[in-house]
Amino acid sequence: MFVLKRKLFAIFAVLVMAAGQASAGVEEDLKKYVSDNTQMLVEKLNAEKGLYEKDPEAFYRSMNDALTDFVDFRRIAARVMGRYARQTSREQRDEFVVKFKRSLFDSYAKALVTADEFTIDVLEAEILPENDGRASVQLVVITASGNRYPVTYSMYKNKDDRWLMENVIVEGVNIGLAFRDRFAQEMEANRGQIQVVIDGWTDSVKSLNLEEDVNAS
Repeated sequence: MFVLKRKLFAIFAVLVMAAGQASAGVEEDLKKYVSDNTQMLVEKLNAEKGLYEKDPEAFYRSMNDALTDFVDFRRIAARVMGRYARQTSREQRDEFVVKFKRSLFDSYAKALVTADEFTIDVLEAEILPENDGRASVQLVVITASGNRYPVTYSMYKNKDDRWLMENVIVEGVNIGLAFRDRFAQEMEANRGQIQVVIDGWTDSVKSLNLEEDVNAS
């Protein structure tokens, strides 16, 4: 009986080790995937800084194409709308995805293209223990002056087995949640007129000073 228990324990130990190695392999692959995409985006941004001043529309199209295969804007936009998404038509949801993406570029593109040189290091990727289709990736943004800003990507695996970003946290500030809170505030201020909120979303984002939230965290 003792020998049987020892053999069972040995089998269990081997399975645990194998599972750990498999997880580690997936995490390393995800880390490389995020690192490769992040470095590509930074290089593209640096290479096309001049394009923003000359032709903002071309800059927008170029960056949008680069981000589409890495960021799930539709999923993020749906979460920003939150419970109010159920009150919208498909056309309104599609419109908000477009508005949401454009508002990000219009509000933050100038800050990015005029910023000092910076680098981004991907530190680690962790598959969530309770769900192997979701992961958390830790990064750090390092400015030319040496300041370091921790960033976390929330990732999920879609039906095509592809990892996509669904949220980002900067220095403890949950960006997706900040946008969702603003959407709810706008819905209340406009007495539930969701089309009015969608139409005015760009101005709403411009007034959302996330930099202050980050500095206060």
